[in-house]
Amino acid sequence: APASTHENANRMLEGLIVVLLEELDLEFKRTGSFTCRRDDLERGAEPDSCYYIQHEAQVRNKEPIDLNRDPPPDLVVEIEHTQSALPKLQLYATMGVPEFWRYNGDELYIYQLVKGNYAQCQHSLAFAAINLTEIPRFLQQGKQHGELKMTKNFRKWVIKQL
Repeated sequence: APASTHENANRMLEGLIVVLLEELDLEFKRTGSFTCRRDDLERGAEPDSCYYIQHEAQVRNKEPIDLNRDPPPDLVVEIEHTQSALPKLQLYATMGVPEFWRYNGDELYIYQLVKGNYAQCQHSLAFAAINLTEIPRFLQQGKQHGELKMTKNFRKWVIKQL
């Protein structure tokens, strides 16, 4: 079913992001697919997953996070299974989300917010030390050989990059 394919890809990518956070010793807060909404914007969005990394300390004990007062997530991830995430780009840019990833099952596209608009780039703001172009290869490995093998191999690979 499409929903489970989408959810599986999201969970596997989340697993790799957590490995990056752990190996780079970055504190983080996962907010899952919480609704990103602000009063001054007509619509909100519900990303597949989002993370506070650079601004984690500002939202650590905040429940619920209120984007009218609190900073936006540092990283928003969208899994494209049946529809493009590109229409959401402008909304996330307006909210000031510094980094946006979209994964379509084959490719990972990374965007950084530059002067109010997203620019596609090769490196992540949060994980600048790591070349993330290898992530799709590890996700394919996870599909074929299981998540444990994928996670262990990815962790070894990340450690070698540092």
